[in-house]
Amino acid sequence: MKRVVAQGTFDILHPGHVHYLEEAAAMGEKLHVIVARSDNVSHKADPIVPNKQRVEMVEALNPVDHARLGHPDDIFVPIQDINPAVIVLGHDQHHDDDAIAKELAERGIDCAVRRASARERQHDQEVLSSRRIVERIHERRG
Repeated sequence: MKRVVAQGTFDILHPGHVHYLEEAAAMGEKLHVIVARSDNVSHKADPIVPNKQRVEMVEALNPVDHARLGHPDDIFVPIQDINPAVIVLGHDQHHDDDAIAKELAERGIDCAVRRASARERQHDQEVLSSRRIVERIHERRG
């Protein structure tokens, strides 16, 4: 069975998240999603939604077979447990593809690293960013 891993913060779900997970799921037979712990998110603002709730919301999405919270210290621990054939990164995630591939090889994890495509906006009002959703709330609701 070809397992695929997708990962991210998934704070305030939006259509871009669904697109990413649908595309990742299409690359294999079982999609495992690793949801970043709030304490480990350092490249952007802290998530609004608590860890457990973000995992529950991601797991409820149709393309997802299993969601779990990331490891507190080592992002590669759940990847070792899952043993995927492919890791799919979001089109705009901050990760260095080559550095991830190198670390996987050093740990003896044989899997490909791919990037998902960006979702095209379906209409002018569509919001494809959790950060932008928060900004819009502030703009409209103060």
